[in-house]
Order: sequence, then C-alpha cells, then structure tokens
Amino acid sequence: MQNDAKPLSPHLQVYRPQVTSVLSIMHRLTGIVLVLAAMLLTYWLAAAAYGPDAFARAQIVLESWFGRLVMFGFTFSLFYHLLNGFRHLGWDMGKGFDLTRLRITGGLVVIGSIALTLLSWMWAYGHVGKL
Repeated sequence: MQNDAKPLSPHLQVYRPQVTSVLSIMHRLTGIVLVLAAMLLTYWLAAAAYGPDAFARAQIVLESWFGRLVMFGFTFSLFYHLLNGFRHLGWDMGKGFDLTRLRITGGLVVIGSIALTLLSWMWAYGHVGKL
C-alpha cells in the first residue's frame, strides 16, 4: 500500500524556472528546429531538381510572409545553437560553472543570437536585394 503523505517525484510545477534551465530547454528546442530547417532545405533542393514549376512553388512558399518568418526563426535557432554550443565547449573544459558566469554567458548567448540574426538579415536585404 502506498503512503499518500509522501510526495511523488519532483516535476515542473514544483520548480521555479531558472536562467540555466530555460537556456537548456531552448538549446534542445533549437536543435529540433534545426532538424526541421534541414528538412525544409531538402524540400527546396528537391524542388529545384524536379524542375522550374516545382521550384517556383517552393519559392512562393518561402517568399511569403510566413515563409520569411519561419526562415527568421531558423536563422535565430542556428545562431543560438551555435553560440550555446561554444558555451558548452567551455563547460567541457571545466570553465564557467559559477552562477555569475552562467548568467553572463547565458545572456551573451541570447543577445548574440538576436544580434547575429538581425545583422545577417540586414546584410542579406542590403546585398542580395529583394528577399
């Protein structure tokens, strides 16, 4: 017979979200998003291989406002996952585990990802033209 007075194993409702846990969840989510981006890239390349009509349809999807929003999200995911991966490499070397550095490097990852995403899109609009 189970004792009802004992708590069950901890779950998300017990814990308050912390910077490190949110960044860890974001790292995992951006990894999933990058897999979806690879699938979209495969679709785009396959459409190019199938011919001009299929490629034109793919371009219409990607050039729509929704397609651009998705691509913007993919760009952010790429930079976030990359920068957070560098952060993890520092941890693999045994550096940056104190709480202050965890918060600082986490903030740098988020700010850097936003900045690199915006800079890359501004560069693309400025140099490539109509996107």
